[in-house]
Amino acid sequence: MRTKNIVVLLAGLLSFLLLSGCSKDEPAPTTDAGSGSKVDATAVELTDAHSIAQRAFVFGFPIVMNYKTMYSYAVDKKNPDFKGPFNEVACEARLFTPDDKAVVTPNADTPYCMFWMDVRAEPVVLSAPEMEPQRFYHFQLIDLYTHNFAYIGTLTTGNKAGSFLIAGPSWDGKVPEGITDVLRSESGLVFNVTRTQLFGPDDLENVKKIQAGYRLQLLSEYNQTEVPPAKPMPDLPPWVEGAQFDGRFFDYLDLMMGFLEKPPKGDEALWADLARLGVGTEGTFDFAAQTAETQKALEAGVKDGLAEIEAFIKKNNSDPQLSAKLFGTRAFLEESAKKNFQLDRMDLLRSAAAHMGLYGNSGSEAIYPTYLTDAERQPLDASANSYTITFKKDALPPVKSFWSLTMYDGKTQLFIENPLERYVLNSTMKEQFKYADDGSLVLYLSMESPGPDLESNWLPAPDGPFYSVMRLYGPEKEALVGGSWSPPPLVKASSSQKGGE
Repeated sequence: MRTKNIVVLLAGLLSFLLLSGCSKDEPAPTTDAGSGSKVDATAVELTDAHSIAQRAFVFGFPIVMNYKTMYSYAVDKKNPDFKGPFNEVACEARLFTPDDKAVVTPNADTPYCMFWMDVRAEPVVLSAPEMEPQRFYHFQLIDLYTHNFAYIGTLTTGNKAGSFLIAGPSWDGKVPEGITDVLRSESGLVFNVTRTQLFGPDDLENVKKIQAGYRLQLLSEYNQTEVPPAKPMPDLPPWVEGAQFDGRFFDYLDLMMGFLEKPPKGDEALWADLARLGVGTEGTFDFAAQTAETQKALEAGVKDGLAEIEAFIKKNNSDPQLSAKLFGTRAFLEESAKKNFQLDRMDLLRSAAAHMGLYGNSGSEAIYPTYLTDAERQPLDASANSYTITFKKDALPPVKSFWSLTMYDGKTQLFIENPLERYVLNSTMKEQFKYADDGSLVLYLSMESPGPDLESNWLPAPDGPFYSVMRLYGPEKEALVGGSWSPPPLVKASSSQKGGE
């Protein structure tokens, strides 16, 4: 990783060079690595700055949103979402509630372990204990691009005990005995999300015991050898909510690129354009130090980049298999961009995924049929309508593990306060559901209860816009893209279906 004297940390502000008002005949300002980067105004025209900024936003938005999580979880000890320092396992044997605000569209099925790993100086060894074959678990390993570069768990490595070496892109050391597999990240920092299935409230103590068996060690600790020199961590500035949508984005992006050793194949031209703006260079970018004209050009690029992402989401949000096309390894996303969206680059896929729900699973692990509109392609609004989803007999989601349906507020993208403290319906509740005479299962999504007899099938909605996500853990082949099973539509309920009315 290149060294940088950085004052502003991630969450996404791309380091842009100062476009001064000097004439072409005047000498170019030099780059000052101790303050905001300043470059020759002739290096890039304002129209180019706008264009590059737009591409930079679409490319860098997931990287910046990674900083938001990193700062909250591993840096800011006063943050209520703080989990612990780098390279330390952090688990919570509980389910998320509306009070958890760091990650949008959170999971309500599995207690989490979330922690950040720093593998710049040396790899780490992540170990998991053996557990019951019927219990789903996994470690989802995510690089700074937000690629799911590897999984450890039920569907990939099985439920037997194992120890896995997680290394950065340039590590070339000797693999010690006892290592089940070597998993390599494109970035020096790695985020992990561990999901351990909870069968019900009575199972919570079992989950705690499993989580206590998850272990993380530096390779030198695992080998009992000398610890290599540590890689210095740059100053990590506070996350400022809203900065990801204005010119400050570039400060965070510039910082985050310091954790990326080199441009991946195919990104060389983009990185070169970013360098023209002063982003991802040896100096430090400071948006506030730029001229008014440059700031205006960069912020216009951010605005257009966000519009591009939102247009992509709007165009594709009726696709119930969308999530299976947006999350995965770099190779998977490159193929998906071409095959599913006829795009030469996969930046839009990563950015749309980060905007809709950061850290979604790869399709082989879980898919997320998402309801953003009803069957008539109208926005969902529980203040105006009640809705139902009907599964015909023997047509429940086909999964190796389990499925769920979760409710989110359309404005905050978080869980909804409700009298039942219920945010999800899932297959572990199948004995509690009430089924129709023909064997079908009707789920009710509404602000008001459908009535006492149907309340077991009720997923409370907010007084306003909402969306709902179905999660299939270990989806069978027929549930994947091109398969024979599709999630049933979400329809406006007739008066006869609105129990209690």
